[in-house]
Amino acid sequence: MSSSAGYVPRKASVLVSEALSDTRIVVVNGARQVGKSTLAREVSRSAPQVVERSLDRPAQREAATSDPEGFLEHDGLMVIDEVQRVPDLWLAMKAAVDEDPRPGRFLLTGSARLLALSSLPDALPGRTETIELWPLSQGEIDGLPDGFVDAAFSRGAELIHDPDAPETPRIDRAEYFERAVRGGYPDVVQRSLPRRRGRLLAGYLSDMVSRDVHQVAQIQRSEGMQRLLQLLAGQVAGILNVSRLSNDLSLDAATVRSYLSILETIFVIKRVPAYAPSPLTRATAAPKITFVDSGLAAHLAGGLTRGSTAGNLLENFVLGELGRQITWCESVVQLFHYRDRDQREVDAVLEDLAGRVVGIEVKAAMSVRSDDFRGLRVLRDKLGDRFHAGFVLYCGHERLSFGGGLGCLPISALWRTAPSGNRPIR
Repeated sequence: MSSSAGYVPRKASVLVSEALSDTRIVVVNGARQVGKSTLAREVSRSAPQVVERSLDRPAQREAATSDPEGFLEHDGLMVIDEVQRVPDLWLAMKAAVDEDPRPGRFLLTGSARLLALSSLPDALPGRTETIELWPLSQGEIDGLPDGFVDAAFSRGAELIHDPDAPETPRIDRAEYFERAVRGGYPDVVQRSLPRRRGRLLAGYLSDMVSRDVHQVAQIQRSEGMQRLLQLLAGQVAGILNVSRLSNDLSLDAATVRSYLSILETIFVIKRVPAYAPSPLTRATAAPKITFVDSGLAAHLAGGLTRGSTAGNLLENFVLGELGRQITWCESVVQLFHYRDRDQREVDAVLEDLAGRVVGIEVKAAMSVRSDDFRGLRVLRDKLGDRFHAGFVLYCGHERLSFGGGLGCLPISALWRTAPSGNRPIR
């Protein structure tokens, strides 16, 4: 069957199909309105027998609660939307797949990090595979490869001299900020007028606070959660300072930490941990807080296209694109940030399983200076041979080498670069 009209092909679709071929239960996790249900529907089109359920529908939710075993009876593939709404289904699913262990029994979607929910009675170890779905990437929106992370580890600084790199159409600084402010929620991307996007995001925030937050925790002051979101947006991509947030919100630190955990569980924010060669040091250093969708951050902060915070929004945008690619790239990669005692920083540090590191600085300028590589040089000197390459991603157009495995690339290299190796571009 052909894809639905208007459907934007997702990089994660191949991952879901692969998982269904050898895993009993496949979970697609992600924020509200990122396209989980649409993805599940598209992937399940190839299955010979499909049963669809949505636990957002009261009658189906009551049936699942009253008779979990009967609700799950089916032949072929069962797709269950918003599965976190009925935790009792998990034990019934465990019994069902243990009795009939063939792969591709269940395809589940959820708007929360399911394994983080204390209400779930069993995590079904060994029976599930979880795939994280983010808002649309720039490559998904434009139909481009989104292969920078894989290419950075396979080719390193050679990317600076990539003879196949597309140079047109060129993107200017204003367009980069337009993309960051737009974000990647599919319904938002389809709206051309900023005020229409704003109304949609306002409704999204209202639903998120009234529904998603209460699904994972009972909070006493929803206005505190809303104020926290605004504060985080005002310092987007900044280092987490719980004490400062606690003072600004007139809430105790434990409550602030609880609210942050809730926002991460429902895929609104993401912590980027600090990088250090020692895992012990990483555990004690402060993370950065980023928004999963830069458009939501911009909406909360009223635009963020001018002033010093604009650079932070662009950094959040780049970190978000890297985070998306990490979920589907062939390399197994973790994302960190780096800051030493002298406040020398690297915005993004990518480390693969072999311990190789790619450092990335983000600049909102149209040109690059040698001093922009200061943090990358510090990191390179500390890591020695483990340092694979370092890039300044900026709003200009030129690809230039600055020596020693360092160079600058346009930000658009994130989605215009094709992955290297034998794996096909999805």
